[in-house]
Amino acid sequence: MNDLPRISATGGCRDEPILKQRGQREVFCGLTGIIWLHRKMQDAFFLVIGSRTCAHLLQSAAGVMIFAEPRFGTAILEETDLAGLADAQTELDKVVDQLLARRTDIRQLFLVGSCPSEVIKLDLNRAAERMSEKYAPSVRVLNFSGSGIETTFTQGEDACLASMVPVLPETDERQLLLVGALPDVVEEQAVSLLNDMGIGPIRVLPAPRADTDLGIGENTVFALTQPFLGDTHAALERRGAIHLPAPFPFGEEGTTAWLRVIATEFGVDEETFERVTAAPRARARKAIAQASESLREKSIFFFPDSQLEIPLARFLTRECGMQAIEVGAPFIHKGIVGPDLDMLAQGPTLSEGQDVDLQLDRCRAARPDLTVCGLGLANPLEAEGLATKWAIELVFTPVHFYEQAGDLAGLFSRPVRRADLLRVEAAE
Repeated sequence: MNDLPRISATGGCRDEPILKQRGQREVFCGLTGIIWLHRKMQDAFFLVIGSRTCAHLLQSAAGVMIFAEPRFGTAILEETDLAGLADAQTELDKVVDQLLARRTDIRQLFLVGSCPSEVIKLDLNRAAERMSEKYAPSVRVLNFSGSGIETTFTQGEDACLASMVPVLPETDERQLLLVGALPDVVEEQAVSLLNDMGIGPIRVLPAPRADTDLGIGENTVFALTQPFLGDTHAALERRGAIHLPAPFPFGEEGTTAWLRVIATEFGVDEETFERVTAAPRARARKAIAQASESLREKSIFFFPDSQLEIPLARFLTRECGMQAIEVGAPFIHKGIVGPDLDMLAQGPTLSEGQDVDLQLDRCRAARPDLTVCGLGLANPLEAEGLATKWAIELVFTPVHFYEQAGDLAGLFSRPVRRADLLRVEAAE
């Protein structure tokens, strides 16, 4: 395995200074995570305690038709609730009673806080405890915050998974836990690769159903599949589980490094590792080479949004030949993204947090070939002649592991090609 990536703390960006700014930020609501979580957890229901704006956001983000019956909804806080003229806890109990009477398939109920419920200090933790006692053992009631007041949109998933960890049963079983919601087909690919190496048993969080045989203990080792799971990471370590730090499985190199860390932990020999990974690695390299032709020597600027920025910058610079000008992230957790920082060549500005006006000034001065940013900034920057990529699309699209590596490169090459074509047409 001489061609496998070697991870070193020297030559990378782990110890580079980080520009930290605090000012006006452009963020998207953490309630968005419900859109992919409700698809993964087949017996769960997400009840947002919020305003009509929250309800419209979820409907718009999910594209749910009015006759559909999804596994999420909104308990609307009316004016009487916000003004303290009604007992919001009593009103919430009524809504939950009606919901569970109608939807007898629910086994996990998440009470999801929002900006309005947090502003009026509605104690959803107390409500969840009260309801858990009432509906046990048929329904488990948990709560987490999806508010966008102080968080970015991917932290909705982190808060949800972190809320689940304390109630998982104890186990002494030696097991691998894959942590992070992935599309089913991508999750199956990852589990298949690991099974072919003889690694097992393998559990996943979130599990598809509450009755899945999933416990946590000191013999549990876990690998993150998403870099925005800081609270979940801490909750698992409090339960005694051991984290396997690794680059994230974006692209051929990142996927191979991620798999290699796990294989080493479970004593997989080099011959087995090579046999299992050689063919998909070759396919991934070929797909990336084809998809990234238009990315070579192009510059890229990351605004902080999804927390995927550092692993993606590593992938684009090392495997697609791009040059990173600035890599901004809402939070930089070196215990999680440290291995990716080790592999990211020195050069780009690393920034944590945001003063959006100052960052826009830096972006406009640099005039990058591609800017990765949130929806609120994309159209204004496009109007100024800058090609953009929506950060949220990178969360909703299957981009992990070998078979999606070419698609991942394609997500960045398409806006670059489009911008090049527009410039040619304008010149003519």
